[in-house]
Amino acid sequence: MSILQMFSFPFIQRALIAGIMVSLCAALLGVPLVLKRYSMIGDGLSHVSFGALAVAVAMGFAPLYFAIPVVIAAAFLLLRVADSPHWNSDAAIAVVSASSLALGVLVISRTSGMTTDVDNYMFGSVLAMSKADVLLSVVLCGAVLALYIFFYHKIFAVTFDESFSRATGLRANRYNTLLAILTALTIVLGMRMMGAMLISSLVIFPALTAMRVFRSFRGVVLCAGITSVACFFAGLMISFSSSTPVGATVVAANLALFLASCLLAVFRRKRR
Repeated sequence: MSILQMFSFPFIQRALIAGIMVSLCAALLGVPLVLKRYSMIGDGLSHVSFGALAVAVAMGFAPLYFAIPVVIAAAFLLLRVADSPHWNSDAAIAVVSASSLALGVLVISRTSGMTTDVDNYMFGSVLAMSKADVLLSVVLCGAVLALYIFFYHKIFAVTFDESFSRATGLRANRYNTLLAILTALTIVLGMRMMGAMLISSLVIFPALTAMRVFRSFRGVVLCAGITSVACFFAGLMISFSSSTPVGATVVAANLALFLASCLLAVFRRKRR
């Protein structure tokens, strides 16, 4: 089957639109998160999102609309913990992550078991996204991208030297909070595509790959965005032709490109 025939299917078109938007948002946000050593917050939020989605399905609520405010609240909490000198941030994120995942599993076990809807959020099912899911993803991802671009210079400032930013009068907490909210939205939207177990890879891999190739913040951001979209496109095509899970195939594509960037970095060092 040719590529043109493949993309003639409506479910592939929906998956491509939603996947590109979510991949782009995750990659752009991943750069400041990785540089600020907040990348594990994305993993913790994905597990919080799963717990919230499980509760929503059990209680008959709309999963995404219920999970978004819950995950945003968790992002505030994890951000405060990461900035606090009185807490071990890695341990706190692990506690929140494991507790949320356990809560989701307990709720599922006390209701009707692992329903198809919850299973899709656990492991991802981008090909099963409805028109409403795609529309919500496009609208919210568009808002995330617009806010990221509008506050780009402020995010750059708090990423590289937060202390100096505070000294110059920049309200760093405000932009750290903005970063947390945008990450929470992206994680919730990406759950449908990649699942709770794999969504954090979209935040981490493109940023790490770009950092092996470029040194400037802008170069890394642009490279991460292009890398993430390209890997999703490649993963979607390989998944469809090979009948493999989309989420896992996209992660494998990101991993392959990351390893290639590591080899390129080694080659560059040897030439110098």
